[in-house]
Amino acid sequence: MGKQAPIDQQKWWKKFKDHRYIRLILFFTLGLIMYLSMVSNIIPNTLNVSLGSVAEQDIRAPITIENKSATEEKKRLAAEAVGPQYTNKKDYEEKQAKKIEEIFDIVKRINDEAEQKYNEALDEVREEEFETEEELEQKLSEVKAVPIEERMDQLRSIISNQTSDDLSDEVLMTFLLVDKSELNIAKEITIDAIRTVMREEIRLNDVEEAKDLVEKKIVPSSVSSHKLYQAMIEIARFAITANYINDNEATELAKQAARDAVEPIMIREGQLIVEDGELITSTIYNQIVLLGLHEDQVNILPFIGLGILVLMLVAMLAYYFGDAKTSLQQNNSHLLMYVLIFLVTVVIMKITSYTHNLNLQGVTLITPVAVGSMLITMLIHQRVALFTSMVFSIIASIIFNEESSAILNYTLGIYVFFSSVAGVFFLSKSNRVSRILQAGLFVAAINICTIVALLMLKNAQYGWIAIGSNIGFAFLSGFLAAVLTIGLLPFFEAGFGILSSMKLIELSNPNHPLLRKILVETPGTYHHSVIVANLSESACEAIGANGLLARVGSYYHDLGKTKRPQFFIENQMRMDNPHDKLSPQLSKTIIISHPYDGAELLRNYKMPKEIVDIAEQHHGTSLLKYFYHKANQDSDKPVSEQEFRYPGPKAQTVESAVVGISDCVEAAVRSMAKPTPEKIEALVKKIITDRLEDGQFDECDLTLKQLNTVATSICETLKGTFHSRIEYPEDVKEKGENQSDH
Repeated sequence: MGKQAPIDQQKWWKKFKDHRYIRLILFFTLGLIMYLSMVSNIIPNTLNVSLGSVAEQDIRAPITIENKSATEEKKRLAAEAVGPQYTNKKDYEEKQAKKIEEIFDIVKRINDEAEQKYNEALDEVREEEFETEEELEQKLSEVKAVPIEERMDQLRSIISNQTSDDLSDEVLMTFLLVDKSELNIAKEITIDAIRTVMREEIRLNDVEEAKDLVEKKIVPSSVSSHKLYQAMIEIARFAITANYINDNEATELAKQAARDAVEPIMIREGQLIVEDGELITSTIYNQIVLLGLHEDQVNILPFIGLGILVLMLVAMLAYYFGDAKTSLQQNNSHLLMYVLIFLVTVVIMKITSYTHNLNLQGVTLITPVAVGSMLITMLIHQRVALFTSMVFSIIASIIFNEESSAILNYTLGIYVFFSSVAGVFFLSKSNRVSRILQAGLFVAAINICTIVALLMLKNAQYGWIAIGSNIGFAFLSGFLAAVLTIGLLPFFEAGFGILSSMKLIELSNPNHPLLRKILVETPGTYHHSVIVANLSESACEAIGANGLLARVGSYYHDLGKTKRPQFFIENQMRMDNPHDKLSPQLSKTIIISHPYDGAELLRNYKMPKEIVDIAEQHHGTSLLKYFYHKANQDSDKPVSEQEFRYPGPKAQTVESAVVGISDCVEAAVRSMAKPTPEKIEALVKKIITDRLEDGQFDECDLTLKQLNTVATSICETLKGTFHSRIEYPEDVKEKGENQSDH
């Protein structure tokens, strides 16, 4: 056992560990470790290239980025490829038909009005009185119809200027001169022909063809007059126009849709930009500049990004440590130990990351990163180790990015995560030395499964040598992690006074000097301690406390009795009780001093603080009843109860409280004349009740439910210890009076 005092007993650390800023300093150190370990892996590799030069090596894209200029050019070309968009104006059919119908209606109205004027003039003449019939006829013959020229002028004044200009006088004159029935027939045939042709799509360059078609739709035999037929053709041709026309709005929408449909042109991570010996063209040069690979470019963004990432990781750890109920919540010594374990693990990862220069397939898989999670599991807590495994995987994905063209090596990140978590899971139940070796094999198995899965996911063709190399290095990673854990564990235990299960097992060895001292100098106390150990261990395990700590603490809890062994009744074999000749006050002083004498011996021997605390706290501030009552009997005045109480402190942990209960119960049961299960149970409950009412559990986290469980467990254990004996016949006793009881 080393004699170097743990860090909590070092003067320099005592000055700093409770400083108000010490946790901030430790977390800053943790962040600094992360940043320095990864910063060299995020520095961009710049290239000394120029336009028109020849590439001296293959250049690949380190990141995925959009080539915006190429994307915009592709969008421009896509928009230019979109032709004019046309829209079929279906309302044009009705519009043109209505237009021609109005012309026919205007002609009809003008003719009707002219006819009406003519008839009114005749009626006026007939109303006049004439002497002779001949004179009437003469007057009637003088009445003239509205001249055709006047009707033409009226017609042209009504129809639009464009229509008037497009239709000849001959056409209009023809319509004005035909009778009503002929005009109606012409109207119906013309409009029907126009509608028939205009129902189809008519492009600008198809208008003449459509005019010819409408001409064919009008049959000459449909009217009696050839002039009317020609007039119908002319007005029908006039009505035909393009109805499938260029739509500027639709064209612009189509161009925009073509632009939107263009996929961004991406330079993919790992994409070959230029091959060794290839000429650097303007396109290639622009891509190199875009990727930030040119030596003239100064880019601080990776450094800022890494700083943000580290800040987030440290903040997550700080929040988790402050919220999770582990020793890291308030124990700055354990936080310092965590930082050192973290540093060791990161340094191991950084060193093994350089093995990629060996050009061996999968050599970086040898990194024994599980050593960090295994040490944290054994020395701090498995939940902390699981959380830290995630952080290790993120850091590893950057540290091992030399094998990847990207900033993150996802393969190594996933591999490190499963490797770390495997060690945590296997050691969560037990962490003896043999268990660590088994954990190494388990980690190796998980490493192999992980790397095989990742190789399959890549769907690449690997030779048997490459596969065997990957599996071999993955196996070595687990083996090295176990070896390093076993090698580093004693240093952290000794340096920080950590009481791991392995350390407790070591302290429970009967050949330990202090246990040998108890056995040789106080054999009765040793036997008593063994029974107390059995009681406290089973009770602690029943309530979820550390049973092994309670057992080992019980072995050493009465070490102070070795200073004056004869003053304790279990060691007074075939001798008078020296207390019979001493005053109660002096006896009290001797008895009360044994927890503190034992604690002092344990401290001098650099024993773990948890063991020292159990020895010092197992009596708490309880009353030394026997000598207190004896002092009251010998004194005329009432004696202060405080004089006969242990100075304390009271039990600060569940284990200390349970050892105190077990110590008191064992001594009380041993003094019983004929212990029975009923008597034992009643005695155990009374002792626990008395200590509860006396406030001995006020400073630890024992609940009433747990106290009841402790009582039940102790009773069960005592039933096995103080079992009933067989009554032997008298003659058998005489023959075997030297034989011990079964």
